[in-house]
Amino acid sequence: MTPDWPLLRAELALWRADGRALPLWWRDDDAVSHTPALDRLARVSRDLALPVHIAVIPEPASAGLADAVAAEPGLIPLVHGWAHRNHADKGDKKAEFGAPRPGAAKALGRGRVRLQSLFGARLVPVFVPPWNRIDARYLPALVAAGYGGVSTFAPRGAEWPVPGLAQINTHLDPIDWRGTRGLVEADVLIARLVAILADRRTGKTDAKEPLGYLTHHLVHDAALWEFSRALLSELLSGGALPVQLPEVLELPAPPVL
Repeated sequence: MTPDWPLLRAELALWRADGRALPLWWRDDDAVSHTPALDRLARVSRDLALPVHIAVIPEPASAGLADAVAAEPGLIPLVHGWAHRNHADKGDKKAEFGAPRPGAAKALGRGRVRLQSLFGARLVPVFVPPWNRIDARYLPALVAAGYGGVSTFAPRGAEWPVPGLAQINTHLDPIDWRGTRGLVEADVLIARLVAILADRRTGKTDAKEPLGYLTHHLVHDAALWEFSRALLSELLSGGALPVQLPEVLELPAPPVL
């Protein structure tokens, strides 16, 4: 079955007719080591000329991953929690940085420092909380730990949730996490994306926020790889503009911790 690209193309045509810019960024979560899947992610990024921001888990991150990133300018490392370990109470949604707990604020800084040692100036100090959940009480601690941005999922409520910390989220995830853990039906994803774009175009959500596509390279099957490449290609050919987070964030020099 051919995906319903005409629906997306029609929405993108409305953006072009209005002279609207559509900044696009790509985030991929859970990187820890250099794998064949990471190599495939880098190839797709090169083919599309679209950088991919890899959210790296600091505690298990390997020197081999750092070497792979050093060889691929299109791989841009971010900080993905500390250990990607669930600390939520039984029955609550998973979160590593949900309700405040002893030592958690220090772990925020430890994660940045660990990845700074691996990636040096290539690291972008943006915090990606595991499971896209973080209690708002941690946000000032992120600023104190040297982060300039935070990224979760769904349209942001505010560009600057606290002074010194920008929010740039992701908005479309193609994985059916609660079901098959494969690709959500392509036409369902396209309809979701068109609704997201229409909400931006009509002022219901923040049209300035870069549109974020979220992937998880370690669990992709052939259908997920194929759809992701095709969707990103459609967006780019329809006028979306690739962005890198350092281009859209005023990132401070991180403090020495």
